[in-house]
Amino acid sequence: MSTIPLVEDNPHIMKINARLLTLRGYQVLQAETVTQAREQLCWHPVDLIVLDILLPDGSGLELCRELKAQRPIPILFLTALGENQDVVEGLRAGGDDYLAKPYDLEVLVVRIEARLRAAEEVRRYCCYGGLKLDLLTMTGYVNGQDIQLTQKEFTALLLARAAEHKVSQEELMEALWGPDATPRAAPSGP
Repeated sequence: MSTIPLVEDNPHIMKINARLLTLRGYQVLQAETVTQAREQLCWHPVDLIVLDILLPDGSGLELCRELKAQRPIPILFLTALGENQDVVEGLRAGGDDYLAKPYDLEVLVVRIEARLRAAEEVRRYCCYGGLKLDLLTMTGYVNGQDIQLTQKEFTALLLARAAEHKVSQEELMEALWGPDATPRAAPSGP
């Protein structure tokens, strides 16, 4: 079940959206201010945020920038500001989607579903150049062609892709064979 905070200061809109999303199977958190939203986000892992821009104690745009600097969470702006320049500003602030009020409830739900699917796709795959690793099925692809990988080969590729520094032999051995693995000594002799 996906968790979605609604950050909205209009109680009527909050009630309608919360009920709709709850009926669709989402866990809904409710915040009327930037301060309440920050507090909830400290304590609850969330999958997407529906965020108003005009809030009583601050700007949803600033909250969006702050959140995007911390983690890649999908943010859908739902706001009364509907001019083209407002949309551009919201998307440039880091918003992933933008819906102006008044809006259709089904359009809101479909946009949420689309953003959640896109976020799941990003979490499922790890890509680097022509290499694509499917973290769910532990399958590898090179330029779209399935490659047969053992579990250890998959782990080694994933480790190499995730490493921001050179991986030592000890790190590689531990990742592949566990913490008790020791590197084999090179054979001695002539």
